[in-house]
Amino acid sequence: MSYIVDFKNVSTVGLESSPVAEALAGLRANEARYFMNKYKHEFTVVPASESSETLDYVNRILKEERDIEFAAKPLETSRFQVENIKIAYVFYEDGLSINVMYTVDDPKPKRAVGFKLSEGMEVPKELEGKFKFARQKSKLAGTIRGSYFVIKGEY
Repeated sequence: MSYIVDFKNVSTVGLESSPVAEALAGLRANEARYFMNKYKHEFTVVPASESSETLDYVNRILKEERDIEFAAKPLETSRFQVENIKIAYVFYEDGLSINVMYTVDDPKPKRAVGFKLSEGMEVPKELEGKFKFARQKSKLAGTIRGSYFVIKGEY
């Protein structure tokens, strides 16, 4: 069952099993607010158990580009296109959010994988020492730590 993320009334629906559920819900709401403000797009998530295609897509990019496989349990995903950008998200139980941004029909394609860590979570061992995380403040999510890498392959 899909769920439209409300960034005005932040809810932990779907994220209850996370030890940082409140912060992860704030992070998810922060993403929803961004897409509504920038693209007028309603950010909708579905349980990971119902979205194996999105999980397979994100996992394939992580594995092939950087040999990364996360042990954390995926809770929710989102996959959509705004303008010429295909976007996929995975929200994990430990508080990690991964997004894949992949432009299409662009002479200078922008393609990247972003990692965001919910406030209160440790850097996952799969990312330790591989990435530097910048901090950003969010009214909805507290302090978010983020990093990314550029996708070199075709997906």
